[in-house]
Amino acid sequence: MDDDAPRSRPAETDGIRMRIGCRLRYRLTQPTPLIAMLNVHYSRFGDLERADYLVTQPSVPLESYRDGFGNWCTRMVAPSGDFILSTDGIFRDTGLPDPTAPEAEQHAVQDLPFETLVYLLGSRYCDTDLLSEEAWRLFETTSPGWARVQAICDFVHSAVSFDYMQASPTRTASETLAGRQGVCRDFAHLAIALCRCMNIPARYCTGYLSEFGQPKPHPPDDFAAWMEVFLGGRWWVFDPRNNGPRMGRILIGRGRDAADVPLTQTFGPNTLTQFDVWTWDAKGDPAEARSGS
Repeated sequence: MDDDAPRSRPAETDGIRMRIGCRLRYRLTQPTPLIAMLNVHYSRFGDLERADYLVTQPSVPLESYRDGFGNWCTRMVAPSGDFILSTDGIFRDTGLPDPTAPEAEQHAVQDLPFETLVYLLGSRYCDTDLLSEEAWRLFETTSPGWARVQAICDFVHSAVSFDYMQASPTRTASETLAGRQGVCRDFAHLAIALCRCMNIPARYCTGYLSEFGQPKPHPPDDFAAWMEVFLGGRWWVFDPRNNGPRMGRILIGRGRDAADVPLTQTFGPNTLTQFDVWTWDAKGDPAEARSGS
């Protein structure tokens, strides 16, 4: 099964229509090479009613490519001074929550497809070597497969407190377990590492996550992180931060952990002075939707 095949919208639902995008402003002291990963993943490109093209201010030459994980990337050299990156698109989603399959089985390692094996290994933020003993202590007696992954998500969701003020670009999975606090990427890294310790391929995902169907008040819009695990012959979404199926989840990039999918990678000193993300309801005329500028 091709998990990257574009999704089709089922006839029984009208789906949801969203305006999605972001605006990042940097202050640079010198011309600086920069790589951006801010566009919707190619597997969801067919759901864009209006493409989320990357726009820069001032305008600079852009060179786009796919990285080794299949993510859209854009390379450029940003001039000194204020520099803005922005995207703004209209996206149609099924309006259905993340699919579930409680019967999905865990594969024996020797039966896993070759391309999944890299997602059993430790990585920059998923330090499996430091978590293996604890993972087996906690989850050895759980039923292999979907139930085991859900048990891992339940544990992470309850053990770690979410706190925007505790965001750290260097925190590893083992440090999250020790400190018991973090943001969505920390929840994802810890759950991924625990899955890998239990011989379940797991990979890191980042993208948009709408608040459709969620009770108010809604938190400020931001990019989100979750994981995909390989069970029953395909990849499935699990979200240890929210710990339940959600609608309006839009993939931007995936990799071994956050080190593989930085939203921007700058190769020089810089200061981020603006960071805005939006996932707005866009039921009406897009011309009447709020502007991201």
